[in-house]
Amino acid sequence: MTAQKSVLQLSVHEERIRKKAWKTVSKFSGVTSIAMDDKTGKMTVVGEVDVPKLVKKLRKICTADIVSVEVVKPPEKKEEKKEPEKPKQPEVIAHPVTYWNNQYQYHPASYASSYYPPSGYSRVVVEEPRPCVIM
Repeated sequence: MTAQKSVLQLSVHEERIRKKAWKTVSKFSGVTSIAMDDKTGKMTVVGEVDVPKLVKKLRKICTADIVSVEVVKPPEKKEEKKEPEKPKQPEVIAHPVTYWNNQYQYHPASYASSYYPPSGYSRVVVEEPRPCVIM
């Protein structure tokens, strides 16, 4: 679905009804922008919205009619000239710092509720499995 610009005619006579209409439209997923002209009562909704469903919801609050629906084209992107990237030189680290410098050092949120220092997880792998004999 592409973005649409929908113009709706609403009969809003009170501030309370106008706020309800704004709240109802803003709850719809896909709404990008909302604008309302209080003098004419026209509300402009831009986004990927199902307009008949929107009008159906608004008619529960006030009188609502569809004036126009237009497809909004995304702005054209201008191609910029890209400079050729220079090859990056590999970084040389003289003294790498490990996370667990000292196992008894305080490490926040890693084992805060545990008394014992963290132990490394180990897994034993046997290269030559023993033959299984059932008698």
